[in-house]
Amino acid sequence: MLEPQTPEWVRDAIFYQIFPDRFARSLSVPKPSGIDAWGAVPTPHGYQGGDLVGVAEKLDYLGDLGVTAVYFTPVFQSASNHRYHTHDYLRVDPMLGGDKALRLLLDAAHARGMKVVLDGVFNHASRGFFPFHDILENGKNSAYLDWFTVKDFPLYAYDPDRTPNYGAWWGLPALPKFNVQTPAVRDYLFGVARHWIDFGIDGWRLDVANEIDDDGFWREFRGRVREGNPEAYIVGEVWHESRRWLQGDMWDAVMNYRFTHACISFFIGRGVDESELKRTSLFPAGEPSAGAFAKEIESLLGLYHPNVSFAMLNLLDSHDMARFLTLAKGDRSALRLATTFQMTYPGAPSVYYGDEIGLSGGHDPFNRAAFPWDTAAWDMELLHEFQRLIALRKAFPALRRGSYRSLLAENDVHVHLRQLGSESVIVALNVADTTRRIDVPVQGLVPDGEVLEEVRAKDVVRVDGGYLRDLSLAPRSGRIFATSGR
Repeated sequence: MLEPQTPEWVRDAIFYQIFPDRFARSLSVPKPSGIDAWGAVPTPHGYQGGDLVGVAEKLDYLGDLGVTAVYFTPVFQSASNHRYHTHDYLRVDPMLGGDKALRLLLDAAHARGMKVVLDGVFNHASRGFFPFHDILENGKNSAYLDWFTVKDFPLYAYDPDRTPNYGAWWGLPALPKFNVQTPAVRDYLFGVARHWIDFGIDGWRLDVANEIDDDGFWREFRGRVREGNPEAYIVGEVWHESRRWLQGDMWDAVMNYRFTHACISFFIGRGVDESELKRTSLFPAGEPSAGAFAKEIESLLGLYHPNVSFAMLNLLDSHDMARFLTLAKGDRSALRLATTFQMTYPGAPSVYYGDEIGLSGGHDPFNRAAFPWDTAAWDMELLHEFQRLIALRKAFPALRRGSYRSLLAENDVHVHLRQLGSESVIVALNVADTTRRIDVPVQGLVPDGEVLEEVRAKDVVRVDGGYLRDLSLAPRSGRIFATSGR
């Protein structure tokens, strides 16, 4: 069996996901007159004018947060604010600043040691994509009929009362689905992937990647991309178990929505906003006990080769679901606890823009609000917590590259251990509304007499008879202890 080889840099990465129209708007990028005001209530179709130069101008902010990699939802020319309706795969949208803006951003990010991953929408295009538009114009005489699956003519591309008579993603007429069995389509999409790798991007996130049900396509995709950059990151969007694609010959990882589900179940628990969760495949939440949480997390780790687990994109929310804080009905302790676990778990943590300052929002479009650059609107305590947790992950190699083990999972308390060489980090989390006192078993893992220091309070605990004894955990809080063996 092939041993999966995943990019080394991903193990150390802190990702930040940006929805380009809503993160930052630069005065240097001309905009059409019809865009909404920055910070207006987000709508399904309205633009607010964020751009890639604006992101480049905010790299100091991202650096201060601790970000080392940015994942952008689509940036190519499109007639939608989310740009999943691609018109031109070989041109950055002019409203985002065009190719020159991406060049500026890549150079500025790379100068800081930051990676940039773009969203590849290769399952479907749009009505404005030139081959599909050619079919709309020329009908049966189009030169591109085999690029899509056309059933009859004329196409019902703009008739809201008729089901599209061509292959379309989820039956949406705006999203004609590629026929990837056509060699010209494959060559075109592989060429797009390689074009932007050669331009300098550091990887691809693959939109609804499981819906291209063709392993040969993905194997060739990987080969083309890795020829251009052997360390390029290839991460698919799949919300369920994904072993089929993670054997080392297709993708490196997936967006880890099973991790998301486990965190919602345990750290939010019965207080979750079910009306929002029902809008995703993460419904229903699981049993909100530490035992169930440990079982789900350990099961998830057991699914994949360690090289894959260390490359998984671990997220708490995204542009496709309500924000974690909204799911928690505003309970910031749930977000703090979940982020503590996220930053101390194997894989690459991914922060959705604005979560770190307390941005809330329900399902699309409300999870895509403009970033409020007036700091008066920020939850500074939450921001500082994110900064501290990210710094902690960077400070301890065991948190990025070490082994993982659950030490205790009882009722409302979960404790896990990360180890690398002589370095041990123990993370104890209490989701109860009352104080818990616990003894943590570490027999055979941490030697008797070993001293561990609490990373914040600078208290120390000593292993006694194979236990950390009588640890007190305040309500809805966590404690982290570490020893490097030095």
